[in-house]
Amino acid sequence: MEHVCLDLEGVLIPEIWAEVADYTGEDQFKLTTQDLKDYSELMDIRLKLVDSIGLSFSEIRALVNKMEPFDGAREFVDWVRDNFQLTIVSDSFYELAWPLLRKLGTPSINCHHLEVENDKLIGYKLRQLENKKKVVQSLKNMQFRVFASGDSYNDIQMLQEADLGVFFQAPKHIREEFKDIDGVESHADLKNTFMENSSFIGRT
Repeated sequence: MEHVCLDLEGVLIPEIWAEVADYTGEDQFKLTTQDLKDYSELMDIRLKLVDSIGLSFSEIRALVNKMEPFDGAREFVDWVRDNFQLTIVSDSFYELAWPLLRKLGTPSINCHHLEVENDKLIGYKLRQLENKKKVVQSLKNMQFRVFASGDSYNDIQMLQEADLGVFFQAPKHIREEFKDIDGVESHADLKNTFMENSSFIGRT
């Protein structure tokens, strides 16, 4: 049986920090893992900006509460769960992602933790180094075939480690850099790709 690993932001929901950029007017918040390969560098930029403008965690959380998943994302998640095992594997954080996960039907997620004190975002704790790659490796060690999809540099190891790795609406510069990874542009196309490659006779 196959196990599907999906990135969260960019595949099922909009980029959370882009919402923060619109709210604060700070364009650097728009930088994502589509722009920077070093996740630590990206988070350092975000934390310094949050501190420099005095942005509270409750303000960020309020923005997340107003966000909605992409059109059709909930239906896609429901379909995946009906036909495969599913884990969301994200470099987001439980403290931010949870309101949006509820809107997706609360699928299982493997991600990181934020450090918050007195309503101030002060740091973060990674689940583990190379988390996305290691999640796929662990599933393969349990004899699952793994299908994975993501859109950014931080998804590359996961896509390459999976039995089937597929870009979802990845930007042109990433697609050109990793031409060996196929890509799709919609949840319907991703569904068809998973169906075409599945060996599980119970799927529909």
